[in-house]
Amino acid sequence: MRKIYLIPAVVGLFTSIAAGPLAAQGAVPKQKAAQAPRAAAAGAPAAAGTPVAAGTSAAEAPGAEEKSKAIDGFRSAKFGMSEADVRAAMAKDFNAKPDAIKAQDNAAELTRSILLSVPELLPNGGTAELSYVFGYKSKSLIQVGAVWSKATDAAITPEKLFSNANILRAHFMGEGFKPDSIAVNMPVAGGIVMFRGSDAKDRSVILLLQGTFENKENNQRLLTPTSLLLFYVADAKSPDIFKLPPGQF
Repeated sequence: MRKIYLIPAVVGLFTSIAAGPLAAQGAVPKQKAAQAPRAAAAGAPAAAGTPVAAGTSAAEAPGAEEKSKAIDGFRSAKFGMSEADVRAAMAKDFNAKPDAIKAQDNAAELTRSILLSVPELLPNGGTAELSYVFGYKSKSLIQVGAVWSKATDAAITPEKLFSNANILRAHFMGEGFKPDSIAVNMPVAGGIVMFRGSDAKDRSVILLLQGTFENKENNQRLLTPTSLLLFYVADAKSPDIFKLPPGQF
């Protein structure tokens, strides 16, 4: 079973995006840092090899509305739920059978996740893998992630990943997140944060398009996506994961 460790990527992305687009390089684990990649423009065509253009900061992001957006989980699964309650929510949302839900433990963070493969989580978007993460101390839901890639759907293409990313970004731009929390098209090592936004309680949504950059003429960098990751995070700054107490080593 493919291992998914979501928390470190989210923490790194949250802190690095706040520092600015160029500081975001190196935020994604197990990715080789691209030399000053720039993000795809908001209207970029959904195709592999699309040239990347300048990113947009929170102050520049269009479409931030006055209405308040609350992030309390994903569909029927709410932050703070027990594993049993989340499994019931998955059955309600996706008609998931018990044997279709897989579990895995993170030995470094001492968290636990349950995974489910969901066809057409996004209409016409291919099969995604959902991951529900339970905290080290609370044992309750602290994060929900969705991944689209060749590992989740052998038929998925770079064009489909671009299309999914553009559809989701457009959706989140109209959802009313805190204007000063919104970031779009921000470069990170090995990809682009297509969207990041937080609600009044600093619960966050992060949409990350990962891939490989290729140098072209006139210093253009072309991104070919390999995966699309979507995170709903209860506390991206201080997640409920195991950390060694200060002074032990």
